[in-house]
Amino acid sequence: MEEIACGFINIGYGNIISGSRIISIITPGAAPIKRLIQEAKDKSLVIDATSGRKTRAIIIMDTGHIVLSAVQPETVVNRLNKDVFEKGDE
Repeated sequence: MEEIACGFINIGYGNIISGSRIISIITPGAAPIKRLIQEAKDKSLVIDATSGRKTRAIIIMDTGHIVLSAVQPETVVNRLNKDVFEKGDE
C-alpha cells in the first residue's frame, strides 16, 4: 500500500492535525464507537478539538490517539483530499 504524503489538516475552530497520520474518520453515533472513545479516555488518548461544540467526527490516528472534531467527516475528508491533490501538482 502506498503512503500518501500530506501536510496538516484543519479540523475546525483553529485545530490542526497531521493528515498523514490519519487512519480513519468516522461518525460518533454508534455504541461501539462510544465504547472506543471511553476506552481511549481511560487511557488518556482522547484529544477533544471540539471547542465545546457537538462532536461530529471521530478521527483515529496511527498513534492510537482519538481526535474529536466538531466538523462533519465529509468536510475533513474534503480538506484532506484537497491537500493531497495540491501536493500531487507539485
